[in-house]
Amino acid sequence: MAYAIGVPKPLSINVDTYGTGKVEDIAIEEVLKSGEIFDFRPSALIADLGLLTPKGWSYRDSAAYGHFGRPQFPWEKTDKVDALLKAVNH
Repeated sequence: MAYAIGVPKPLSINVDTYGTGKVEDIAIEEVLKSGEIFDFRPSALIADLGLLTPKGWSYRDSAAYGHFGRPQFPWEKTDKVDALLKAVNH
């Protein structure tokens, strides 16, 4: 499914682990900019996260108690950890 959104790719990506990272921030930033693991185009984010057809959550759920740190939301998945570690050679 294609979505007509005019931004082809992010204008910038900035990573700051505030000194807590085990990998240099710039290394993470370069992996993210490559687009190999995450596709940050708005249409891709909408599709990947199922934002038009939520499954197991609703936008109403996100209005109560915040929308971060709750496992029912697709943006909280950590299924890309192995790919990220491999990409930064860690």
